[in-house]
Amino acid sequence: MSPVGLKNRDKDEEESIEEREEATEVVEEIAEERPSLADWEPKTELGRKVKSGEIKTIHEALIYPRPIKEVEIIDALLPNLEEEIIDVTRVQRVTDSGRRTKFRVVVVVGNRDGYVGIGEGKAKEAGPAIRKAIRRAKLNIKEIKRGCGSWECGCGEPHSVPFTVEGKWGSVRVKLIPAPRGTGLVCGDIAKKVLSLAGISDIWVNTRGNTRTSINYAHAVLNALENINRLRFSEEDVKKLGIISGSGL
Repeated sequence: MSPVGLKNRDKDEEESIEEREEATEVVEEIAEERPSLADWEPKTELGRKVKSGEIKTIHEALIYPRPIKEVEIIDALLPNLEEEIIDVTRVQRVTDSGRRTKFRVVVVVGNRDGYVGIGEGKAKEAGPAIRKAIRRAKLNIKEIKRGCGSWECGCGEPHSVPFTVEGKWGSVRVKLIPAPRGTGLVCGDIAKKVLSLAGISDIWVNTRGNTRTSINYAHAVLNALENINRLRFSEEDVKKLGIISGSGL
């Protein structure tokens, strides 16, 4: 590579590091400035039932026949959500007036106990893009089933997945393999963020495709976790594998 190319690459890496540091600071600010739910005026039927106390758990809200349209519903039922930034990139679009640059941010949220969601946001500045991504991630929250499907362990605790499961998104293919307790998360950094916020502590992950595309990689992992919910289990399997849905409450 030519000296000019190396210089440009170093400059891009420095800008990327600065953008991630700025994004982390914005996430911390957002966590501190969360509005009080006492001032919340629900606009949907589901929101009114949550505020009145008719719906008390996130599981009841997710199975309700109306979709979740207000982020305050998630804040009320899952107050201990954590946010992690997966990717911050600059995207450009050529128009008649010239090039327009925006920030694209991908965020994952979860409570480390069976609930996780991914969202994407775009804006001219990093702050508004992060806020959009967090809002969409909360509205996309999913309930995950966990268990102990490793034949080497058999502890019956929900520290892994109950069986081998696959997921895909775009060109990325992901296989989640149950691991015994103490193994940890044997996977890439992006998958670690999604799995840890979902409440999984031990797993092996096999990937194929272009995993450098962060958003596809994250969605493929989440798709694999969602595929667990599509199967039905007998009472014997639930007890043997320690399967719980969400927080198991």
